[in-house]
Amino acid sequence: MVEAIRAAGGEVYGITSEPQALASRAQEDWQLSFQCVGDPHQEIANLARENGMLDLGVAESNEFISRDTAFEISHPKGFYQPGVLALSAERILYRWQSIPTRENIGGAAGRPSESYVWEKIQGALGDDSSVNIDLDESTFTNDKGPPFLLFVILLMAHGWFLRPRAFTYQGDGIDPMRRIPKMMGRVGIFVACWITAFALLPLPWVMSTLALYLMIAVLGIRKVYTTFANEVRG
Repeated sequence: MVEAIRAAGGEVYGITSEPQALASRAQEDWQLSFQCVGDPHQEIANLARENGMLDLGVAESNEFISRDTAFEISHPKGFYQPGVLALSAERILYRWQSIPTRENIGGAAGRPSESYVWEKIQGALGDDSSVNIDLDESTFTNDKGPPFLLFVILLMAHGWFLRPRAFTYQGDGIDPMRRIPKMMGRVGIFVACWITAFALLPLPWVMSTLALYLMIAVLGIRKVYTTFANEVRG
C-alpha cells in the first residue's frame, strides 16, 4: 500500500507515543519503508484532536506491559491507541480510531486492513466533494485476535502460568505474536501435567496443590482483566 500511495502523490508516516530513538529503532528493526515519528509529548495527537480530525484514546503506561521488554519503554504522557488519518491538502480522506475493549485485546487487534484503508482512500480521492470523510466505525478487518479468555490463558502460559506476561516487542525483529503457537503448545503440556497428576498422585495432594495454584493464578487473571478493561465513550 505504501508504494501505491506514493505513486498517487502521497506519503505514509507512522506516529508513535514513544521517543524518537525507539521510533527509529522500530523502523530499522521492522525494515519499514516509511518514516516513524516519535511523539512522546503527544503534540501531533493533540493537534489532530484540537482540529477535530481524530480523537485518539490515551492509556497510562503500566508495569504489566513494560516490565518484560528487553529495553526501556518510555511513555511520559501515556500511550495513545491506534488510529489512521489520511489527509489531502483540502480535506480528510479517511479516519479511524480504536476504542479499546476486551474483544479487541485492548486495541491490539481489530484494526482495519491495509487494502481496506487504501480502497476507502481511493474512493474519497475519486469523489469531488469537499466534505471531510466521517469517522469509520464499521471497518473490515481480518485482525480480530483470539477470544479474550483464550488470550488470558496465553498470557499466563507466556509467564509459565505463574503470572501473565505480555507479548511485547524484544528488539529482535520478530513479531511478538509469533510466540502464540508456542504458548498454545505450552497450554497443552500444562493441562496434560495436571491430568497425569490426578491419575497418578493421591487426590488430596493434587487438590490442595491445585487450590494453592488457583489462588496465585486468580491474581494474574485479575490483572489482565483490569489492564484490558473495556473503554466506554459518551
